[in-house]
Amino acid sequence: MLKRFFTLLACVIGVELVGSISGFFAGDIPAVYAQLNKPLFSPPGSLVGTVWIILYALIGLALFLVIDSKERRSKTFAYFLFAIQLVLNFIWSIIFFGASHFWIASFISLFLLISILFSIREFRMISKVAAVCFIPYLVWVAFATYLSFGLAILN
Repeated sequence: MLKRFFTLLACVIGVELVGSISGFFAGDIPAVYAQLNKPLFSPPGSLVGTVWIILYALIGLALFLVIDSKERRSKTFAYFLFAIQLVLNFIWSIIFFGASHFWIASFISLFLLISILFSIREFRMISKVAAVCFIPYLVWVAFATYLSFGLAILN
């Protein structure tokens, strides 16, 4: 029981750290975001950070559920897809906010969206709850991809 708790904690904190480190390398995200011409339906910057904290916790929970699953099938591909989406997630804000390469970041966001779809499909075969944990992430990244392309066009 204690081992499961620490595994859960490591997954959630690990994913939260990935987001925090990415934000650190991206620089002053709120200042950059405030200066950009924004497309319709752009959320306030204060909301975006809060949403990501929740999403990172759900992403970490999904990873834990895959790790903890008693499903006999191989989990290697699920871990691979998880790593791909996490790397794309990590580099997006650095490329977008840190380097101001809006178009490159927009295509990274599109690839992230696709990798999340594949992750959900693979997770569903191992843990349906893990797949459900990725649904809010999918919705938010779809919206973020719209914003990313919108910001690229307007800036």
